[in-house]
Amino acid sequence: MTSEEYRHIVRIVGNDIHGEKKVLAGLASIKGIGHNFAVALLDSLKIDTNTNIGYLTDSQVKSIENIVSDPSSANFPRWFLNRRKDIETGKDLHILTSDLDFTKRNDIERERTTNSWRGIRHLFGLKVRGQSTRTTGRKGGTVGVAKGGKVQPGAPAAPAAPGGPGGPAAPAAPAAPDAATGGGKAEEKKPEQKEKKEEAATGGGKKE
Repeated sequence: MTSEEYRHIVRIVGNDIHGEKKVLAGLASIKGIGHNFAVALLDSLKIDTNTNIGYLTDSQVKSIENIVSDPSSANFPRWFLNRRKDIETGKDLHILTSDLDFTKRNDIERERTTNSWRGIRHLFGLKVRGQSTRTTGRKGGTVGVAKGGKVQPGAPAAPAAPGGPGGPAAPAAPAAPDAATGGGKAEEKKPEQKEKKEEAATGGGKKE
């Protein structure tokens, strides 16, 4: 081919693919076409997998789209398709691009409306295919005790201990009585005892 026939953008099944990509990588980048499917498709059309996709002719692009839309026409095996025994048509189909997401949503919604076990598991966001859920598949916030005594955001703080930092002062203890003086009553008795001793020494004021 000449350089004039090279195209920078090639559109296949509604996907724009850069012309510098290899044919195998370009086809595998389309959602719904894997590596093995692309190899089998190019082998059936006798196209070299190492050529750039920008050098494909219009007839080659059209033949690729025909086989992708109907793989059974190229004698592809039934197990090669991604939608076998479609529940609505009963046919073996191969779905591409946005039809994959649309079909998946419809299947999940049908399971939910019929209240099947798979639909209930889908409704609660749990695993559907029998996987273990004891240690995997956990979603949402963690549930447990805060470590290190830290207060969680929004929780009221615990009252501080009396006498501690930031807490109310502890009440003062009552003062102990003075052992040397014997307390306030002992101090009051001493002057009276001195006056009696003085009166006894002088013989008393009345005798005079």
